[in-house]
Amino acid sequence: MITEIGHFALIVALCVAVLQASLPLYGAARGDGALIAWARPAALAQFLFVAIAFFALMHAYAVSDFSLANVAANSNSTKPLLYKLTGVWSNHEGSMLLWVFILALFGAAVALFGQNLPPALRARVLAVQAMIGVGFLLFILFTSNPFLRLWPVPADGMGLNPILQDRGLAFHPPCLYLGYV
Repeated sequence: MITEIGHFALIVALCVAVLQASLPLYGAARGDGALIAWARPAALAQFLFVAIAFFALMHAYAVSDFSLANVAANSNSTKPLLYKLTGVWSNHEGSMLLWVFILALFGAAVALFGQNLPPALRARVLAVQAMIGVGFLLFILFTSNPFLRLWPVPADGMGLNPILQDRGLAFHPPCLYLGYV
């Protein structure tokens, strides 16, 4: 059930990102303060829904939910919790979700702490961030969905790639993505 919530949260995040990309940008072009005001709550909502999806995937790894193809391919019930959780971003689907999570985090930071920016500029910045988010969310949902189900459910997962079984995996990709985004 939690994984369905995560998948649904990605869909809602995409819808919110489309609104965030269009309404504030149109409002900034027209000088419409009501449309500009959509930028802040939309950026915060987008972050909330992407965070729900990201933590739903982390939960699936933590409890070894092998009904997800992503978890079955990159985790194992005997692995320590550290390797289970880092398995979230040790694969293409999870790393794309981590990327969108950090992108939405930065958008939420601009929404919360960018009060010193002129409203039209802040709306444009958040609209561009949302356009990038729309692209990544579409890519995730249509080509790299981390919430795809397996049937029949395997008894155990294949495990994390042995090359990636290092404590550095816990820090390296998130720090790298913080710099990229």
